Amino acid sequence: MQTSEVPDLAHTRTRPAHWLATATAMAAVVAAAGLLQPDHATASQAGPGTVTAAGPAPAAPDPAGVDFPLDCGGAKELVTKKGSGDLDGDGRPESVVVVRCEAGSGTPPSGVYVLTRQAAQGSDARVVATLLDPAERLSVGSFAVRDGLVTATLLGYSSEAVPRCCPDERRQIKWRWTDGKFLRADEAAPKP
Repeated sequence: MQTSEVPDLAHTRTRPAHWLATATAMAAVVAAAGLLQPDHATASQAGPGTVTAAGPAPAAPDPAGVDFPLDCGGAKELVTKKGSGDLDGDGRPESVVVVRCEAGSGTPPSGVYVLTRQAAQGSDARVVATLLDPAERLSVGSFAVRDGLVTATLLGYSSEAVPRCCPDERRQIKWRWTDGKFLRADEAAPKP
């Protein structure tokens, strides 16, 4: 057996006092870390000279209780999709909703409406633009509101002989607020 050149070090053996000292030191480190938390991160940090408004950001209008220009003949109006964003650049978000009549079968046509509210927080939401009129007899597939752009896949029928459950035409549509109105751009989408 080979002997160690280093003498036996008695202080390398752990004793309860060592464990107690280690636990106390760790508790102190954890407590200090809890007290020294950084500021909460935000999506955009304020730079030098930036003035930020006090209070929460305005909420997008809620479609509940809005009277949509949709004739359902006694059936309920059904909001099937919604999105929000600042579409006109005024610093307040608008809501864009897809609404149709509740039907037992088939695919009823959809309307796409833009909602806003007055500058006063708590004012009622109201329809300010119709992007898709139900009279066009189209329904909405995919739908998104992003970066000031409203996009949707519109589904339709090539003839009256096509069953109302199974649209056979599809178009990609984009709407953007330009010069005080919503401009619509149609793109042909491939058939499924």
